[in-house]
Amino acid sequence: MLVLFETPAGFALFKVLDEGKLDKVEDLWKEFTSSDSARKVVELKAFNKFENTSDALAAATSIVDSRPNKGLRKFLKKHCEGETLAVADSKLGNAIKENLKIDCLHNSAVMELMRGLRNQLTELISGLGTQDLGPMSLGLSHSLSRFKLKFSPEKVDTMIIQAIGLLDDLDKELNTYAMRVREWYGWHFPELTKIVADNIQYAKVVKMMGNRTNAVNLDFSEILSDDEVEAQLKEAAVISMGTEVSDLDLLNIRELCDQVLALSEYRAQLFDYLKSRMNTIAPNLTALVGELVGARLIAHGGSLVNLAKQPGSTIQILGAEKALFRALKTKHSTPKYGLIYHASLIGQAAPKHKGKISRSLAAKTALAIRYDALGDGGDNSIGLESRVKLETRLRVLEGKELGRSAGSTKGKPKIEAYEKDRKNGAGALITTAKTYNPAADLVLAQSTEETPKKPEGASKKRKHHDAEVEETIQEDGDQEGQKKKKKKKSKESEESPVADADGGKKKKKKSKESEETPVATAEDVKKEKKKKKKSDSQDAAMETEESGKKDKKKKKKKHSDE
Repeated sequence: MLVLFETPAGFALFKVLDEGKLDKVEDLWKEFTSSDSARKVVELKAFNKFENTSDALAAATSIVDSRPNKGLRKFLKKHCEGETLAVADSKLGNAIKENLKIDCLHNSAVMELMRGLRNQLTELISGLGTQDLGPMSLGLSHSLSRFKLKFSPEKVDTMIIQAIGLLDDLDKELNTYAMRVREWYGWHFPELTKIVADNIQYAKVVKMMGNRTNAVNLDFSEILSDDEVEAQLKEAAVISMGTEVSDLDLLNIRELCDQVLALSEYRAQLFDYLKSRMNTIAPNLTALVGELVGARLIAHGGSLVNLAKQPGSTIQILGAEKALFRALKTKHSTPKYGLIYHASLIGQAAPKHKGKISRSLAAKTALAIRYDALGDGGDNSIGLESRVKLETRLRVLEGKELGRSAGSTKGKPKIEAYEKDRKNGAGALITTAKTYNPAADLVLAQSTEETPKKPEGASKKRKHHDAEVEETIQEDGDQEGQKKKKKKKSKESEESPVADADGGKKKKKKSKESEETPVATAEDVKKEKKKKKKSDSQDAAMETEESGKKDKKKKKKKHSDE
């Protein structure tokens, strides 16, 4: 069995002398404690030396990518016929087996053997000293790192990440400096803050004017486009309530204004640079969401390739991770958008449509990023097409174009009501339509059909029964009225005249009720009899209580008289 070992100086092939020792993996390191014991296990069979640094760099890059280069293939064909080759990388072994038809081996025993060879490398390879191996390793590692940094597709967008970070920092610094100018010069001319709202125009006015007394003699037409604002400024400068400021203070304020103007100019240059880089590296993403939002998405994802690996749902909430995890923790609704919220398409949508448009925009953005990162074309056709489709969908959601669906060339199919009696493609019905039947209507108190006449004997019985029921109801009413009158007479001494009036009202109501009582049925008569029995029992109880009270009063009077 042969062992392939890569060194900074070249490729080495070692012959394994005792393969039985590879079975004891745990004790294999003991065989490489010294150079003499190591020579008993392996010996050098062949060595392929690199001619120069570029040759070593090409071989190293091919080994890192797990593929053998041309020099290694020739070396293995020459020395490995009919042998089993032990390699440190399983992917490299598969590539050698496919291309050269050489059996390769990779396991834990091989890895332990590689560690032993690395420990005794200078002793096993004659002519390769430690003083030579160190500089070779360092130079090859530097060359390899420089090559990967220069040609790595993930490092091309590093400039975009740095530029958008610097742009955000410049915005913060500009805001801080501008507010400092306003606060500092506000002690001298406080009215100017409300008259001139823009920070850059404010700095230019302060730099030109200096002391507020000079405002009357200056022309601000180049700075202020509106003549009314200029007139307000000059009027406010005459009647200002600010304090007087020395020339040294004005000099420092003007220097701060110079810093604000210089930073604003540099920010404009940086923004132009960012636009050009975004249109070069990610044209479809730029056409879809704009330069600033696209650059922030790339910076948040780490690189364009990393961002291309993310699904549309992740891109939709990218930048709102804190709100997402808080919503999941508190079991509330998750956020609908993150950094993508600042795209112009979402800004155009109504509040109720922002969620739908953000979801559609995130899906299209994921496709555009993947095409920019992994595609060969350098145009922005996909981004422009996706933007047109999203604008169409937005118009459909807002009701501006109802006859066409978003992203489709054909209109929506017309939905017709189902009629079972209509033939396919025919205008007429198979059966005749049903006509309206007025005889089926029902009118209250007027029936369309004549009621059958009842026999005379049945009607006479009915009238006799109704008369008896009315007599019983009247007798019951008279008895109840007499009882209530007795109660009222007993309570006349205790009640006020107001109560008499109330009693009179009650009598009137009862007389009306007795007059308006309808004809009751047999069931109603039974219910009224039950109520009558209950009222009789209650009245008897009340009378016994009242008689008992009267007896007690009489006894008390007799006792007092005695």
